[in-house]
Amino acid sequence: MSAAPRLPDYGSVLEEVRRVRRAGVVRLREIDVPELRRIAGQLPGADGESTGTTVEGLLRTAVIGIGGGSLQTAAEYTLGLAQGTRDWPAADRRRRAAQVYGVSVERFRKHHELMVLGQIAERVVALAVTAPARADGTALAPLPAAHREIRLSLHGRSVVLTVHVHSVDLLRDVDVVVSPSNTYFALPAAYKSSVSATLRRAGALKDPAGGLVEDHVHDELRGWAARHGTPGRAALPGTVVATSSGALAGQGVRRIYHVAVAAPRPESNDYDVQPADITRGVARAFALLAEEARTSEPPLTSIALPLLGAGRGGLPPLESFGALWTAVEAELARGADWDIHFVVRRHARADLIERLLAGLADRGNP
Repeated sequence: MSAAPRLPDYGSVLEEVRRVRRAGVVRLREIDVPELRRIAGQLPGADGESTGTTVEGLLRTAVIGIGGGSLQTAAEYTLGLAQGTRDWPAADRRRRAAQVYGVSVERFRKHHELMVLGQIAERVVALAVTAPARADGTALAPLPAAHREIRLSLHGRSVVLTVHVHSVDLLRDVDVVVSPSNTYFALPAAYKSSVSATLRRAGALKDPAGGLVEDHVHDELRGWAARHGTPGRAALPGTVVATSSGALAGQGVRRIYHVAVAAPRPESNDYDVQPADITRGVARAFALLAEEARTSEPPLTSIALPLLGAGRGGLPPLESFGALWTAVEAELARGADWDIHFVVRRHARADLIERLLAGLADRGNP
């Protein structure tokens, strides 16, 4: 019988995380981090075999596990995991992390950085401790569920919410899917990876060789803009446009509600997203759902919501879900009986949603 794998020492892990902070992930091969290498070697790689995870992969998984917000963002800058920061000097990474919290570099170094590094170390230790041991003593993480049901007692009644952890185009038998859009309702190219690009691609009709026959979702949005006199002019944030689902109808998806939440920043490739616009847009999506449900046969009863603004929009997942939930809870509070789904691509984001909703107590009137 093989011996159980050795549990990691938190102090050793924290010290090695500090070494990575000083060197940055670009110099991982040059620094002495034996405990991190041992833990990374125990976790399964992409092929399901042990020793497939690099130290950088371990750290990325640990940081994602923080669950979003300023803490995760600061952690990404601190280690050089944020896009474009791999080769930044330690002083530049610390300065940018301090800006996340809006404090001076010195205050960040003495206070916030200790918290950030400690949280990273805790997540690394948790990854090692919670992974079950295989017969050969290496760790193997359990296969997480792709669909989770969350049961709440809310406003005097029981509510069941479903969280899907997969690409939005894999949804089945959900009547309406909400898609984030920019204020021009200009869809990204179909080959891109955003929610709106994925829905455009999935809704298109293709020939047997994969050639495009009809770009249903794109064409319907352009038609709406032409009818409402808005081509080339921005709509108000929070505006909702309904289109058919195109080829997704074969999966039981009947409508796509495009919600304008991202305002393009002039002379840049960036967007501005305001949480209030997400709340307003989701509330309008529910209003449109109620209107269309009355005239649809069979009636529309279910809706799926991604984390609007948490991709190119740049909002932390925590802030995005908070803005979504404000509209969702208001809808549930008035007694609406919709079948509500959330769809995310990462299990860390599903974990975040579960944690946020787990603490909800009944908020009905006494």
